[in-house]
Amino acid sequence: MTRSTLERLCVHESVENVIPKEAFVAAFDDLSIPAELVGDDETYAATDAVVSYYPHDGLLDAAWTHCARAGYDDFDTDAYESRGVPLTNSTGIHAATAGEIALGYMLSLARYLHVYRDQQNEADWRNPPYERPFTLQNERLCVVGLGTIGSGIAARADALGMDVVGVRRSQEPVESVSELYHPDDLGEAIADARFVAMAVPHTPETEGTLGATEFDLMREDAYVVNVARGPVVDEDAMVAALRAGDIAGAGLDVFETEPLPEDSPLWGMDEVIISPHVASATNRYHLDIADLVSENTRRFQAGEELRNRVA
Repeated sequence: MTRSTLERLCVHESVENVIPKEAFVAAFDDLSIPAELVGDDETYAATDAVVSYYPHDGLLDAAWTHCARAGYDDFDTDAYESRGVPLTNSTGIHAATAGEIALGYMLSLARYLHVYRDQQNEADWRNPPYERPFTLQNERLCVVGLGTIGSGIAARADALGMDVVGVRRSQEPVESVSELYHPDDLGEAIADARFVAMAVPHTPETEGTLGATEFDLMREDAYVVNVARGPVVDEDAMVAALRAGDIAGAGLDVFETEPLPEDSPLWGMDEVIISPHVASATNRYHLDIADLVSENTRRFQAGEELRNRVA
């Protein structure tokens, strides 16, 4: 990139979907340019940078857009490419947050914690079936996708003594992963896994990565964990597999339709844990994104390559 001038950082109010907008703006108090909260009616100049949760009119008139989330599939990357406007995203900061919630699902499903919580609401003091709870130690976890999120899951699972295998195109060794499989060998990778954790981005190639065929290949006592994007799992096929007992349960943070419709059968399944797309939700998430945006502001003005540039 050539050295460029930025005069203003515009924080679009849509960031409220994931972080408190006022606190986010305040996180830029030490930035070299002023940060302002803006709405849909804002007009952008070629010296503006914009942080937004979703695409909206006028973004391509700015100097650079930052997507305040990892997934950017609803941003028109072709339009950004043709206009020469950089688009960056918030990947690379979710190793701990997504890794912890994925591990939380697995611990809860293994040790029956979700059931005990339900029993607590009914003041129900009752032991589980003896054969039901199990430990994660020595159980096999297959992580599908080994970017920041997948690697974060793998590291935490390995620390608890799980046998972690992974699926990705590159066969370069990954710390905490004992064996790597190519996506063409997904069926082999998941066949012996007690848990299958999805950590791939949503692309045309990854849509429906787990479907009816894959559920048929999985163990009947296996669990699905999805902290990636809803469409990477065929939801109807997963519901059918759960109802048929082809898989044991699931921990789900993302869904094909969000919010999850009230009539979804997933709500009523005892062995399914549902959270409302909050894998990254912590009380310092706005600071993590602000650090990334601040670094890219410096890089943009210095003419350096931007982190996480996707267009």
